[in-house]
This record gives sequence, structure tokens and C-alpha cells, in this order.
Amino acid sequence: MTQVKTGDTVRIHYTGTLADGTEFDSSRGRDPLEFTVGSGQIIPGLDQAIPGMAVGDTKSVEVPAASAYGAVNPAAIQNVPRSQVPPEIALEVGQQLQVQAPDGRVVPVMVSAVDDETVTLDMNHPLAGKDLTFAIELVSIN
Repeated sequence: MTQVKTGDTVRIHYTGTLADGTEFDSSRGRDPLEFTVGSGQIIPGLDQAIPGMAVGDTKSVEVPAASAYGAVNPAAIQNVPRSQVPPEIALEVGQQLQVQAPDGRVVPVMVSAVDDETVTLDMNHPLAGKDLTFAIELVSIN
């Protein structure tokens, strides 16, 4: 039976959950996720769990934050004057926005606090600082 090795292109079904069991993502009901093992296309902790699997294998993988989206970076949390946000944007905590960085890139941010003077924007990945669990099934090796 053929086993996955680094460099193989594979397709997996997965369900990702947080420590409390909350599901944050799943490929069920969609096409399987396709990627090249070891290429950096997915988070390292999940990528490292695939070699050695054979088509049809399933496993549960615990991925610590450091091997997923990393720790929360305090420097990625910025307070900006409310006056710099267009008045037609009704801000709410948890709201996702996109801002333009000085180099022209569009950066996703989450509103983490709002008052009359200041808006706190968090540029960390929403799963930064969280340990993740993935239930995976290897669908194919190409």
C-alpha cells in the first residue's frame, strides 16, 4: 500500500476543532483539500502529520498554536483614532474589516474594541494563540 511522502500531492477531508470542541472549519460537504506535502501550503503541524498515511487512513492530530497560526502578537493590535474610520462604517466588536497597509497590501483585521475616541484593530489570525485538533482522512495521493 502506497504511503504519503514529502512532495506528494494529496487530498484530505478534515474537520478542525478548538480545545472546547467548537468546530472552526471542515471540508465535509466540499471538495477535499488538495496540497503538496511539505510545501508550506498548510499549517506546519497538520502538514507534518500526513507523511506515512495511506489512502483511506484516518487520524486525529493535535496541533499546538506554535505549529498552527502562532502566538498572539501584541504588536499586531493597534489603536486608531475613531476619526480615521469612515463614518458610514458602523463598528462592532468582532467585526471583520479590511484595511490598506502603507505598502498597498489589503490586510484583514478584526475590531476588538470600540469607544467614542478609539478603535482597536487586531491583525492577528483569528486562530492565533489557539491549540487546534484536526480529524483527517486521506482521500488520495497523486
